[in-house]
Amino acid sequence: MKLEQFSKTKILVIGDVMLDRYWWGDVNRISPEAPVPVVRLGRTTLAAGGAANVAVNVAGLGAEPYLFGIIGDDGEATLLKKVLEPSGVSSDHLSTIAGRPTTVKTRVIAHSQQVARIDQETDSILDKASEFEALEKLAHLIKAADAIILSDYAKGLLTDHLIAEVINKAVSAGKQVLVDPKGKDYAKYRGATIITPNRREAAEACNFHENSEDMVGAAGAKLISDLNMNAVLITQGEAGMTLFRRESEPKHFSAAARNVYDVTGAGDTVIATLATALGAGADLETSVKLANIAAGLVVQQVGTSSISLTQLRQAIGNV
Repeated sequence: MKLEQFSKTKILVIGDVMLDRYWWGDVNRISPEAPVPVVRLGRTTLAAGGAANVAVNVAGLGAEPYLFGIIGDDGEATLLKKVLEPSGVSSDHLSTIAGRPTTVKTRVIAHSQQVARIDQETDSILDKASEFEALEKLAHLIKAADAIILSDYAKGLLTDHLIAEVINKAVSAGKQVLVDPKGKDYAKYRGATIITPNRREAAEACNFHENSEDMVGAAGAKLISDLNMNAVLITQGEAGMTLFRRESEPKHFSAAARNVYDVTGAGDTVIATLATALGAGADLETSVKLANIAAGLVVQQVGTSSISLTQLRQAIGNV
């Protein structure tokens, strides 16, 4: 397909938005107070995380993202909006809920290695009034989008009812729905076009041991059957990713990365690229190939990072 089609594509990203904060420093000694490293802080950086990072990836590919999520009425929400602005992602569709903290993940990085992570969050589900308001706002966005992403981090926005309503409305409008799932019960995603669990998530959803023989193959077949799903894409880090389709043989895609430094946000890049390509009219296999190449680029960087159309075009030329 022609990557130029991406600029004409609109992707609705619905999910749990986060602010990713990074504290960068170095370690020269162990604390005398406890057997832990003492990190001397050098600098702080901020990035969009969770569903917000998915939207940033969509924007980086040249498509137009509609980002829908919930934030608090706090300083972290203001910071998240400032982070999104230069990335070309509008915060107009973010809903503020008073008293609910904006989700923040603070990662402590020393010598390019993550030492610790501090989470500030609540995972309480939306009350009925907030859920109804969210669905009202989403109705016109679903119609305007070429494809829809549900980015589930189990922080409370994507209730079972909201998921079902979004999928029903999208299917009725002829729109494809892609899901980055969370939890063990994938039945709530029934009716979606494709789900993209990683190896561990797929094992948990199927009650399999992650390292059992042919776990990926068994999990893909089970998810297709149990959920009556058209397609399942199981990502496997350095081992690449495998696409399962109904009435087709599984197709494996070898990892495109030469060196893997940090897998943070790789799943966001996969689903963003997959949705953008599908929304632009590519077939599923071509879309997975592009997503695999994109994932190979971001895992070679430390911290939450996003893909750009220029990077993707150059990488395709080197394949």
